[in-house]
Amino acid sequence: MPFEYLALLAAACWAFGSLLSAQAATHLGAFAFTRYRMLIAMLLLWAMALYNGGWQTLSNSSITLLSLSGTIGIFIGDTALFAAMNRLGPRRAGVLFATHALFSVLLAYFWLGETLWGLTLVGSSLLLSGVMIAILFGKRQAEQHQWENQQAGLITGVALGLLAALCQAVSTLMLKPLMLTDIDAIAASAVRMSIGFVLHLLIFLLGFKVARSYLPLTGRVLLMVIINATLSMVLGMTFILQALKHGDAGMVAMLSSVSPVLLLPMLWLVYKRTPAWGAWVGALLTVLGTVLIIRH
Repeated sequence: MPFEYLALLAAACWAFGSLLSAQAATHLGAFAFTRYRMLIAMLLLWAMALYNGGWQTLSNSSITLLSLSGTIGIFIGDTALFAAMNRLGPRRAGVLFATHALFSVLLAYFWLGETLWGLTLVGSSLLLSGVMIAILFGKRQAEQHQWENQQAGLITGVALGLLAALCQAVSTLMLKPLMLTDIDAIAASAVRMSIGFVLHLLIFLLGFKVARSYLPLTGRVLLMVIINATLSMVLGMTFILQALKHGDAGMVAMLSSVSPVLLLPMLWLVYKRTPAWGAWVGALLTVLGTVLIIRH
């Protein structure tokens, strides 16, 4: 499958997974929810890598690089994103996190020598603008999160949101040379997920209050966590790593950033509520940008 479609599939997995995560994350708390879904994703990825023999494609140097990528992207990046959401609300934090696509393109230019020209550059600009417009103006005033009216901790929240975006970009780009080898994408995802889970577990074992579950885990919540882990972390991250085998890292990051836009029709279908004008404008720009990228 072409890398463009793999990146878009990853975005679709993240969008659908996030739709199912809201209730579970509210029930367990962000850190506990992440810890549980990492555990499930890790177990699934380990089993799949054992089944297909993917572990044999790993070396000591690749495991070290994958562990570093998991620490930066999954542990530091996710933690910074949760902290940004606590200060800014999910929408403003989402806009800041969407800049990871821009960071990826810039870093790919300086680090990997990748460039964007012509209609591909135009398409990337439209796509990124559409994603940000859809997030920023995709809700009506009555639907705004209560944190969005608060200004306390604004500068810290912005810094944490940009840090999360930068960590996401760096952790993905540093894997590009590795994914050009014969390494198995499933085994690579398993290593990254394992280090992320171990570090989150360490926070819990050290007794940090933020890592505790708000409410006990129930069967219904566990099912939601399993579905989210399978879609977002097993399929989504594996699709991204597979896309890096065949496509430019900047383009993979750009196309995979459309998940907030893909989430809009899902929310419309579930809640029967017509999206705000910003959602339509953002979705249109994103679609136009995606078409230009894929065609050129």
